[in-house]
Amino acid sequence: MLVISFHPAWRPQSGDTPDIFAISSPLAHNLNMGPNGGYATNLRRELCSRNADFARQHGLAHVSSHGREPVIVYAPNQGSGVHGNFFPASYRAIQRNARWRKRLDKVHTQARTSLPKSERRWRELDSCTSSDALLMSIFCCPRILRSRNCAAMLGVEPTARPQFGYRPRVPLANGHIERTEVDLLLGNLLIEAKLTESDFQTQSAALVENYRDLEEVFDRSELPRITSQPIDSFADSEIVFEQFDSRPVPPKLKPKYASYQLIRNVLAAHAGSKSFCVITDQRRPDLIERWHVIMRCIRSADLRTRCKVLTWQELASELSSALQVFVAQKYGIGVCT
Repeated sequence: MLVISFHPAWRPQSGDTPDIFAISSPLAHNLNMGPNGGYATNLRRELCSRNADFARQHGLAHVSSHGREPVIVYAPNQGSGVHGNFFPASYRAIQRNARWRKRLDKVHTQARTSLPKSERRWRELDSCTSSDALLMSIFCCPRILRSRNCAAMLGVEPTARPQFGYRPRVPLANGHIERTEVDLLLGNLLIEAKLTESDFQTQSAALVENYRDLEEVFDRSELPRITSQPIDSFADSEIVFEQFDSRPVPPKLKPKYASYQLIRNVLAAHAGSKSFCVITDQRRPDLIERWHVIMRCIRSADLRTRCKVLTWQELASELSSALQVFVAQKYGIGVCT
């Protein structure tokens, strides 16, 4: 994606409307591009390369997706109780817990077009790029929170039990309640996990502004919003003009809020008197910056202090040695010794 940012001093002539542009808050930055392309793309390539080697070295059942840059997708090794996409002790624990095991049933949405045919249905958590699989490998590992440093890093009690796919109650202006799921509830901490995902999703202004507590929780004028429509002459790419002023949005363009998942989860933390943490990779400074932008829009100092960011690398420093080796070899997280 090519990003063109206009200085606030720039003003279009009367009647001029760019064919495609993004309207961001004064706090917003764009960090989609890494040294050799997108941060998400670079990390995805690294994980696919690492997992191709990892699967071969350990004799793990797997296939490669179709396409120019194939993704490694694992299957359970028949009769061994092993699934290459999960830390072995964590996978055994998942199999013993019906709620955790159900999490593995999420069907891979692109299996029909992207993956070889199989008698077994491919699942989302089979993919080597799945942040949910990494999350479960860590937090389903027995005695994970016995490390006081790990529990303190997260701000939870050592006795906290993971609830994956937790559905918090977020009040709407019409009196109804939204129950969209969050990746993990650990004690009183809501967790959103990210790895190779491109962003935190966008959502229509109509939906976001229907949250009852939006104005109370956020300085809405500072929340990043996007308005765009395609340009015929750039069919294979997306050009975004990003401006840092507050000109009216042309009525033919429908604005959306950026980082919707973050907005919604902060509202969930507010409504449920909980804390909220984003766990992502240190190789994704773009996601970390997007989260900082949203945090700076939170009005309440108390709620801001209950919001945090943690990297997989920081978390890995407090894991068992065997789990550290697993995440180092498979994900390049930490140093494998």
